[in-house]
Amino acid sequence: MAISEREKKIRDIRLEELAKYCLISSEFDLNLYTEYDVKRGLRESDGKGVLTGLTEISDVVAFRTEKGKKIPADGELYFQGYNVMDLKDGFAGRRFNYEETVYLLLFGALPNRQQLDSFLELLAQYRELPNKFVRDVIMKAPSENLMNALQRSVLTLYSYDENPDDISIPNVLRQSLSLIATLPLISVYAYHAHKHYHDDESLLIRYPDPKLSTAENILRTLREDGQYTELEARVLDIALVIHAEHGGGNNSTFTTHVVSSTETDTYSAVSASLGSLKGPKHGGANLKVEQMFSDIREHVSDWENEAQLADYLRKIIRKEAFDGRGLIYGMGHAVYTLSDPRAVILKEYARSLSEEKGLIKEFKLYEDVERLAREVLTSEKNLHKPICCNVDFYSGFVYSMLGIPREMFTPIFAISRIAGWSAHRMEELVNGGKIIRPAYKYVGHHMPYLPLEKR
Repeated sequence: MAISEREKKIRDIRLEELAKYCLISSEFDLNLYTEYDVKRGLRESDGKGVLTGLTEISDVVAFRTEKGKKIPADGELYFQGYNVMDLKDGFAGRRFNYEETVYLLLFGALPNRQQLDSFLELLAQYRELPNKFVRDVIMKAPSENLMNALQRSVLTLYSYDENPDDISIPNVLRQSLSLIATLPLISVYAYHAHKHYHDDESLLIRYPDPKLSTAENILRTLREDGQYTELEARVLDIALVIHAEHGGGNNSTFTTHVVSSTETDTYSAVSASLGSLKGPKHGGANLKVEQMFSDIREHVSDWENEAQLADYLRKIIRKEAFDGRGLIYGMGHAVYTLSDPRAVILKEYARSLSEEKGLIKEFKLYEDVERLAREVLTSEKNLHKPICCNVDFYSGFVYSMLGIPREMFTPIFAISRIAGWSAHRMEELVNGGKIIRPAYKYVGHHMPYLPLEKR
């Protein structure tokens, strides 16, 4: 039964009042974290992550050790023992590099030509959604936020699986390959459905070409004319490669481990990881970077005037500009110090793409902000350790140059990172045994029960 506008207003007022009680009852003295030596955010006091597991899938390196002391160093990222920089150099001029990276992450070794060709054929066979899935699931009630559409679609795929709860490695591998192959389609189709139903645009559904790579198919199915340049496909491909994995401690991958340790099904585990990635502190960070740069372009009259740029960055840090949070988005990382190798790679491709697109001035703005932000943050925050830009700093700019809409930024991250999630899920299932269950210290008070009439 529908309620009246008056009833809705009364309900909303009651909710506001109840929310105040939630705030009061949920707050406690933050000094208790120090008193009980609680690792808030699973971080040590120096910001280093608490060691909670072991992995062979990837390694994130930010220091070198000399005479027992940690010395900040240029960041390094390894996939199954291989330096990502070496992979990038080896991939030069080739296609299907993201697919080769998926093979490496899942199976622990680089494929030979025959193994890669067989794997590509297998992925092409899985790159097909169930009959009428697009109509019955993706087109029904399209979400404003595409990450919710991905979660709903992934959870619904459970119902189309003849053996959804089997967590044997062969079955989990089958499910993982299917999700890796179809998530790009789900993302693009969800975007088109959103634009059709919310913005009244023409509905575009184009089937993938089995001969094309994941990056090529994303551009082909996303764009109205289905056309793209070789450089555009190569840039998106390398973006997928560097986002595919980043250790077991990042929030969404740790979520994969936590949920998988319960021995739940693959679709539930991936959906949970998608929920984690949606957050603006994780996968949504590059969108905040782009919003920040839009704000900078609006308020700084001369982008090439470094004094004006630096002054505005100080206003952002002092919470006098942009979103008032005092953050220069895309600067700083929990692990990397001197450099984030993913940002180094992406910056190189951003420069090449900006030249092709005639956007050199825009690229220089990013480069200038990156350099000036280091100086301004160091002086304003009185920092005594180096700070570098992270992968999010340039990724949004790259996606924008590729014509990828902002609604697709985080889904592109998910399309890539599901490779790492799948590898970590299988690693957890193979080496697990105990459910992941950290402890929380109770800091409330025990109370005697009072009957209702005496409260």
